[in-house]
Amino acid sequence: MTHALPFEQRLARAKFRSWHRGTREADYMIGGFFDRYHAAWGEDELAWFEALLDEDDVDVMAWALGTQTPPGHLAGALLAAMQKLDYVDIPR
Repeated sequence: MTHALPFEQRLARAKFRSWHRGTREADYMIGGFFDRYHAAWGEDELAWFEALLDEDDVDVMAWALGTQTPPGHLAGALLAAMQKLDYVDIPR
């Protein structure tokens, strides 16, 4: 898949989208995941995350919590990392 924006610009956009989901819970889960893992991402991982960001928060959270089965294009190692939830650091 070819993207119009440069990789670094796509990362910045993904960061913004991951931390502005609409609910605090989704922000912590999705934004926290981005913050923990994005530095090691290449094109494939970023494309996966961009696809994840296009999904509804309630679905993403259900997949991360393991209460629903994710669609095949989102299943795999990155979703398994998200399911650990060891990256969520809730500020007090």
